[in-house]
Amino acid sequence: MKRLALFLAVLTTVFVSCQQSSTITIQKTDNASNRVDFGAELFQKELNATGFTVSEQKAGENSTADYTVVVGELTDDSFVSLLSDAGVNHSEIAKEGFQLITQGNVIYCIGADKSGALYGLIELKDRIADAGTVPTDINVVDAPEMVLRGTAVGLQKTNILPGRHVYEYPIDEENFPWFYDKELWIEYLDKMVENRYNSLYLWSGHPFASLVKLEDYPYAVEVDDATFEKNKEMYAFLTEEADKRGIWVIQMFYNIILSKPFAEHHGLKTQERSREITPLIEDYTRKSITAFIENYPNVGLLVTLGEAMNTIDDDVNWFTNTIIPGVKDGLDKLGVTEEPPIVLRGHDTDAARVMDASLPIYKNLYTMFKYNGESLTTYEPRDSWSSIPTELSKLGSVHISNVHILANLEPFRYGSPDFIQKSTIAMHNLQGANGLHLYPQASYWDWPYTADKTDKRLLQIDRDWIWYDAWARYAWKANRDRNDEITYWANQLNKFYGSESAGKDILTAYEEAGEIAPKLLRTFGISDGNRQTLLLGMTMGQLVNPQKYNVYQSFWESSGPVKEVLQVYALKESKGEKHVGETPPQIIEEVIAHAKKAVEAIDRAESTVGANKEEFERLRNDMYCYQLIAENYAEKVKAAMFVLKYKYSNDVADLEAALPHLEKGIEYYKELVERTDKTYLYANSMQTDMRRVPIEGKGGINKSWHEMLPHYEAELENYKNNLENLKSGNGSATKEYPALKPVGVTVLNEGASRYSLKEGEQVYSDNNAKIAAVADELRELEGVKLSDKEQQADGTVLKFKSETPVKVVVGYFNTNSYTVLRPPTLETNAGANSRGQADVRIANAMDVPGLYPVNVYTYDYEAGTHELKLGTGRVLILGFTDASYDIVTHDAGMVDNPNGPVVDWLFY
Repeated sequence: MKRLALFLAVLTTVFVSCQQSSTITIQKTDNASNRVDFGAELFQKELNATGFTVSEQKAGENSTADYTVVVGELTDDSFVSLLSDAGVNHSEIAKEGFQLITQGNVIYCIGADKSGALYGLIELKDRIADAGTVPTDINVVDAPEMVLRGTAVGLQKTNILPGRHVYEYPIDEENFPWFYDKELWIEYLDKMVENRYNSLYLWSGHPFASLVKLEDYPYAVEVDDATFEKNKEMYAFLTEEADKRGIWVIQMFYNIILSKPFAEHHGLKTQERSREITPLIEDYTRKSITAFIENYPNVGLLVTLGEAMNTIDDDVNWFTNTIIPGVKDGLDKLGVTEEPPIVLRGHDTDAARVMDASLPIYKNLYTMFKYNGESLTTYEPRDSWSSIPTELSKLGSVHISNVHILANLEPFRYGSPDFIQKSTIAMHNLQGANGLHLYPQASYWDWPYTADKTDKRLLQIDRDWIWYDAWARYAWKANRDRNDEITYWANQLNKFYGSESAGKDILTAYEEAGEIAPKLLRTFGISDGNRQTLLLGMTMGQLVNPQKYNVYQSFWESSGPVKEVLQVYALKESKGEKHVGETPPQIIEEVIAHAKKAVEAIDRAESTVGANKEEFERLRNDMYCYQLIAENYAEKVKAAMFVLKYKYSNDVADLEAALPHLEKGIEYYKELVERTDKTYLYANSMQTDMRRVPIEGKGGINKSWHEMLPHYEAELENYKNNLENLKSGNGSATKEYPALKPVGVTVLNEGASRYSLKEGEQVYSDNNAKIAAVADELRELEGVKLSDKEQQADGTVLKFKSETPVKVVVGYFNTNSYTVLRPPTLETNAGANSRGQADVRIANAMDVPGLYPVNVYTYDYEAGTHELKLGTGRVLILGFTDASYDIVTHDAGMVDNPNGPVVDWLFY
């Protein structure tokens, strides 16, 4: 609320001089709701602070004030009678809408419902504040376009707790001290209601074990008694304060996650992708939901079926036989018939199937799907980012678009109203959405703080106010005149920075910089998921051979306009073919231009900034950082184009031409290190091994530009050395890698046999497919021969015993065929790297004619007896090697690469 405080301070002088003697009386009926009461209180508090004299009285009483505001809702019979007696003819008003209409010196604030009346008072308050006078002739009708307009707060942390897995965070003061800060919650809720948000999503893996106790499972609680009571009190406080502001609290949880003490009591894992739904697990979860509804009746649920569930059939079963019945049981115990909202995430599930089975038994259902994945890449979503949400919007319920994680925007400030407005229009027109679910702009995992390195940590709601304001404004009404919006946002920025003229230049800086990260990611990125931190840069290997890093299916096609990625562009260049859509040279030219304009605009604004000067300098520094990021990417992309040209020319001169660009890219990156060392604690707020690009972040490493610089410098030196070797005739276009040494392991699968990884060996017991080519580094291993039919019907469970830690070497078929098991991917499974299995270790490692090319992944296991449970579909167990061996990620080239010979070896 710092922005509001400044705004009021700036206006106070004007108000006191021209309106100090103006008096306003607010009248409301005896039946006024808590939201009308809150709105009247807010109206009085803020206008009294600016020189007006505002008081309150009962509706119908004689008012001696200069102006009278009569407020109520059309669901209140006494208010409707009052309007009739006064001869006020109100318009038809949509849900949560309002009408402001004058009759002499009386202003009627008419709400369609209690939220509408609240929003009407806020609108009137703001109009009085902006004009410095009370309107004497007004007739305004307004209502929101989006049904649900909500923000997300994560009860999650930057790291995984010892002995736990992703998303497993008990709610206590050690993990989340801010959760118990009532003043912070009031500040946040006040910010929400000012922006007319009506839903607050709390994200947690398994919140029930911190909020309810079950008679049948008393040992399932994850917090001590004192914390449990404090949690109940805080949750009650939060929901009550939210309700009077028209905000519905919606609790999110993942499935299936069990409380740690419950799991340990029954000898289970807290979460397991291939888990079977047992009566015990179903009973525990259903009763947890029942108790939650019983204890917190005004709270909705957001359900994620993906990531910790096994099959789509399980999703349908779990949602219809466990979750919905649990909610209904809670309502029955309360004697309540009104259904709280249940929001179904379309993430990693077949939401259409789930909804078809669920709508007949529960009506108050919503669907949700990510807008641009876990990034912000475009206001022109195509392919799956358009088709999937569009289909969900046709299922008979409201569809909500989820602006999720924003991994490509961390950690710099982002506030382009133009990009946000266009994105909101796209939600309506291209996705069929009528609801918004908004993540913080950056540092989601470090709520409530930003990544800025300051004496006192900055709060996200203060630093990123324009992010929250812009999405709220366009969720309320998306189609607004562009020129009017430029004026509006320039005025808002002028007020914040205490200037009469800086606002337009600051807006220009925000909007020019706002195109940089989206364009870079959609053109050169590996993923629109949070495993990539775009603003830390990318390696050359990732630019010239991205497929090796498991590019998620349809990423490039869905995230923005038609485009050519680097490999396609290089191939067409080599053939002299016509280019189509956005091209790499075009994009790097555009982001350089955007960055130049952003820096020029922010520099123009500097001289007239009169308030919040420290924050302005931080914003200015971000614009310079964006420019350096754009320059760094541009130079590396230019180098990549020469390296890819070499694939087809075999002319070392092309490699020589790339070198100056690589060197220049390093110089820009060093400047970026200098600018960020003193200003940022980190780039990405999720500091775990789920961060993979540009380099893994296990243990909280590689999260800053300073840490990344040596990796890029080493990349440059490797390139120089390999280039010199080629020029001297001592090098070759391939690189040798050491063989994986086998480890003695006892395979416990009944009837399983072993086979050598050599040409002519059969890989399945009931399929004649044989190895035609295999990478030299795999030849010493022995695979486990399993049944092709059983894999496709029942999945794979590898049982084994090892005396030492091992890596299980697994071969995933590189195809989109429905017969194969999909490789682990962090886009849909947050546990996909629990054993180091998220990345391709050796691409194109085997050729098996009749089947498909094979990519190698590895799973790390400690000594002992284990079961590796894999899903349904073809997959190969290729053997076991020492767990300590670090396999250099590379492409073995055993299968003809459709993108031509690999050249990333030049950087290793």
